[in-house]
Amino acid sequence: MSNSSKMPPARSAPTQDSSPAEPQFLGTRIRGLRKRRGMTLAELAQMSELTAGYISQLERNLAYPSIPALFNIARSLGVTIQWFFASEANTAPEDNGVVVRKNTRMSVHYEDGIVDQLLTPQPNRQLEMLHSRFPPGTYSQQSYSHEGEEAGYLLSGIFELWVGERHFQLSEGDSFSFSSQEPHRYGNPGEVDAVVIWVITPPTF
Repeated sequence: MSNSSKMPPARSAPTQDSSPAEPQFLGTRIRGLRKRRGMTLAELAQMSELTAGYISQLERNLAYPSIPALFNIARSLGVTIQWFFASEANTAPEDNGVVVRKNTRMSVHYEDGIVDQLLTPQPNRQLEMLHSRFPPGTYSQQSYSHEGEEAGYLLSGIFELWVGERHFQLSEGDSFSFSSQEPHRYGNPGEVDAVVIWVITPPTF
């Protein structure tokens, strides 16, 4: 199967009018790390099972990646997705390594408006906690797996979860836990945002 058949076309990044406060540094971080690793676009594309054109769009901040695509890129570059989280706000010295203030959360944006915010400080220890927001109708279309375990709590909305061959629909207040080594994907079938507090240990995502 070709790389292009494994990954849908990149979705365009939102315009400044639709999301004026949204920083766009993900592509810059991907390109910078790729160059520090001494890799060409073609080499990264082959290792991550994506296309060079797709990665080029991401690096130029013309599109946002799917969650599995960024996971593959991170793994190919020898880091976790956490490496790509960034923020324009500065952490107070007295909070460093212990407290994350709401206005200093590091974030990463995916296609279709899905946003993860990191709730644990960097560098973390044996776990990472995320605040994940899924707009209505957004899904992680491809299953993926990695080392570790994860758990989540649905703060609001409704949420669908696939773990291996099993399918679950969750409502506000429901929680879940599974081995990250099982292929998994998820999404929001509802008409309002689904907000999930997600915990992963160790932080391999």
